[in-house]
Amino acid sequence: MIDDLTRKISEALGALAGEIPLREGAKSLLNALGYTSNRTADAGTVGDFLESFRPEKPLTDKQRRLFDDWRKVEIVFQVTDDEIELPTNQRGLFDGPGFDRGRAKSFLFLAVDMQSGAYPRAHLAETMRAVNRLFRMPVIVLFRHGPALTLAAIHRRAHKRDDNRDVLEKVTLVKDIRLENPHRAHIEILADLRLRDMVEAGVHSFDDLHVKWEQVLDIEALNKRFYKELFEWFERAVEECRFPNDGAGDGCAQRHIIRLITRLLFIWFLKEKGLVSEDLFEERFARECLKDYKPGSTGYYRAVLQNLFFATLNTEIDRRAFSTETRASHRDFNKYRYRSLLQDPESFVEKLKQVPFVNGGLFDCLDDFAAAGEGGRRIDAFTDNVETQGQDLYVPARLLLGEPGGLFALFRDYKFTVEENTPLDREVALDPELLGRVFENLLAAYNPETRKTARKATGSYYTPRLVVDYMVGEVLVAALAEKAHPSVPGDEFWRDRLHYLLNWENSRADAGDFFEAAEAKSLVQAIAGLRVLDPAAGSGAFPMGVLHRLTLALRRLDSSNALWEDFQKERAGQAAAAAIDTADKAARDAALLDVSRIFETYKDSDYGRKLYLIQNGIFGVDLQPIACQIAKLRFFISLVVEQDAHEDPTDNYGIRPLPNLETRFVAADALIGLGTARQEILRSDAVRQLEDRLRRVRERYFNARTRIEKLSLRSEDARIRTALAQELEADFGPDDARTITAWDPYDHSGCAGWFDPEWMFGISDGFDIVIGNPPYVRADFPDDGHQRTRQAILEHEEYETLWEKWDLFIPFIERGYKMLTKGGFTTMIVSDAYCHSKYAQKSQNWFLKNSKIIRLDFLSKIKIFDAAVRNVIYLFHNENGEQNRPDRRVHISEFGATDNLRTDEQRNLTHRAFFPEEDEGIRFVIATV
Repeated sequence: MIDDLTRKISEALGALAGEIPLREGAKSLLNALGYTSNRTADAGTVGDFLESFRPEKPLTDKQRRLFDDWRKVEIVFQVTDDEIELPTNQRGLFDGPGFDRGRAKSFLFLAVDMQSGAYPRAHLAETMRAVNRLFRMPVIVLFRHGPALTLAAIHRRAHKRDDNRDVLEKVTLVKDIRLENPHRAHIEILADLRLRDMVEAGVHSFDDLHVKWEQVLDIEALNKRFYKELFEWFERAVEECRFPNDGAGDGCAQRHIIRLITRLLFIWFLKEKGLVSEDLFEERFARECLKDYKPGSTGYYRAVLQNLFFATLNTEIDRRAFSTETRASHRDFNKYRYRSLLQDPESFVEKLKQVPFVNGGLFDCLDDFAAAGEGGRRIDAFTDNVETQGQDLYVPARLLLGEPGGLFALFRDYKFTVEENTPLDREVALDPELLGRVFENLLAAYNPETRKTARKATGSYYTPRLVVDYMVGEVLVAALAEKAHPSVPGDEFWRDRLHYLLNWENSRADAGDFFEAAEAKSLVQAIAGLRVLDPAAGSGAFPMGVLHRLTLALRRLDSSNALWEDFQKERAGQAAAAAIDTADKAARDAALLDVSRIFETYKDSDYGRKLYLIQNGIFGVDLQPIACQIAKLRFFISLVVEQDAHEDPTDNYGIRPLPNLETRFVAADALIGLGTARQEILRSDAVRQLEDRLRRVRERYFNARTRIEKLSLRSEDARIRTALAQELEADFGPDDARTITAWDPYDHSGCAGWFDPEWMFGISDGFDIVIGNPPYVRADFPDDGHQRTRQAILEHEEYETLWEKWDLFIPFIERGYKMLTKGGFTTMIVSDAYCHSKYAQKSQNWFLKNSKIIRLDFLSKIKIFDAAVRNVIYLFHNENGEQNRPDRRVHISEFGATDNLRTDEQRNLTHRAFFPEEDEGIRFVIATV
């Protein structure tokens, strides 16, 4: 039956690719899924359609313009209870009285022919929302655009105050279904929408049907299924593969496999944009290009994948060539290798010329120049040395190319999209946020703190998007309300307007219209100056959330990018004027010119918004180097998605090489600082001059594009650090000097045992926002096998809140707060033990005295990470704690509540929570509201 359904769906899609009338083609597809009706009407022209179906509240000019791309619209049919009741009763699908109309009375299906062949997801989602405003029943639209079809549905719920009205929420798209040769994942999704199966599963009303459609189109279930299958492959790969020792301790094989998956998933997203040929990942290609292909050999991984990683994606197109026999060339990891394994080396290189240079560090070879020599490291083992090829690297081709069971076969079973889903619109496909979910769990599989339970994980270690989105929105509103100013001082609606600006769901209205020109300029300037840190960044969920939300705000406030461009030019001009030496001045002059070039090239995209937000305002720290790599990967994809490729190789096929984020996401222990004495030493004049030079080198490195330029800057960085070490040794001793200057930001496998924002990020006066999800680990954990130890933290004199058997999140809360600038905000999601455990009392009292407590949100009814742990989200303001007085209302609520506390009972609870009697044992919060 399933095979027959698959055939019918494929045939119906194929018919839509031909000359068949739009209505007939759409009807054929819906009939294959079991939806039939004779209730139809002639929609006429697009103009007639809009005139015939007018909403109570007229469409705005902006919404009406969404229909300009419609060539034709057809009302395929309307399915009511009559159409469902008769055939289902005849087939005996259920014993009830028939199909209940429920609140929703019917489903309406429309088909639309679009003008061109490609549309952004946001455009189709906004169009879908405008269409559904025209009707009182759920409307499903089939958009035919070029050689593809997009099926769109929308979530409708009852208005809380008017049951006769619906609130239109998120739009879900099955996007870009190929009409000819459709992707198997798309066929399976459509097949799951079959009406007969839904009725047999208990759907007896249109309300049920609406819910069932949402369940079928639920990307959460898709993500979990993918992770489960990938984790099974991951465990098998760890058992079968062999890698060089990366020098980072236990979990070496796991780290290597995670790095491999990271690189391959990024390439798979590039493939979705047409930037990499799918041929490279097929066994047929391996057999054709390799001299002696064997499923159990490493030849494919070496000759195809390593050459793709290091000598192609990491090398400019005009510099790609095979290495020679000279020592310098042999140590150049941007040269092709393994000529002896290839049937036709020159033809192989020619095929790879069609792949753009992406830069960004993800595909840097981790072998160093000394490689296997004294003091050298061979991590990737990218070498032509036949004596060592088989000793320390084994990745059998069957793990990658096998059918079934291979990694690429797994990837092909799913549809990928390069656009991250938002709370407003989503595509039924694996999006880049999936990387965060996957890698947080894979990282947990070898992290000593979590690996005991990680093998049972199905996504529980990743902070859910709902929580991330909420925390990001609340803290950004708080920060922007402080840094930007309304035109009318004391405007009581200022925060409400900021909430509206940053609310995804408000994109259907022009949120920018709620701000005067001076207010918009003030907000854009405030955004340009924001500095945000996640001290436990993991795979980058919170930094990505900040990037997306600030990009949304800029898009609404400054749609032409005029203000944002001016601020970036002003910043670049100031840097150019402050340049000292010739190289620095040339680099800064080039950066100033580059601002104009970027905004001219990407004037209709978010590229310029994202690039400068990443460059100047978003930072992350994590103890695990591989986690930092994954976080950077997500930022890379967010920039790639904003670019349109073309066929000119002289312009790198239209792809701007990615920035280098080594000094934006660093592997370090965020809980250990340099210490007061060391900081004083770092403030000497001689050291400051060297620090300034180092900072300028690292600024230039962010935009360095070529391998030669990057190597030159790395060498300069090393020379300055050597000079710094000599300067510090004279007054401070060699050990501490080495601790400070040995940190190499370009070492992708190293981790600093300390973190200093000024030394690592050039930030000396604090962050405006510190946000994150710190680890929850009791401080009485054994030292063996852990990278953090209780003693190392206790020896750090900065902490004032550690008491008894504290949990690891206690020092995170304190350090995060102390890294704020005056007036900054910190929000973290931690265990609700913070509100009732004895070990937290010292921290509670310290924050009551030293901070302004804005709100607490309890998640007692929501399982976030572990059934045994409930969570609380706090928001603290770096202001005088004297404001925590009994007559001030602090917001305490269940997660998701938006109203302030109203009742006297609730207010009294708040006051007791923060100002208990002396004989009470719990001093922070005694109960949840």
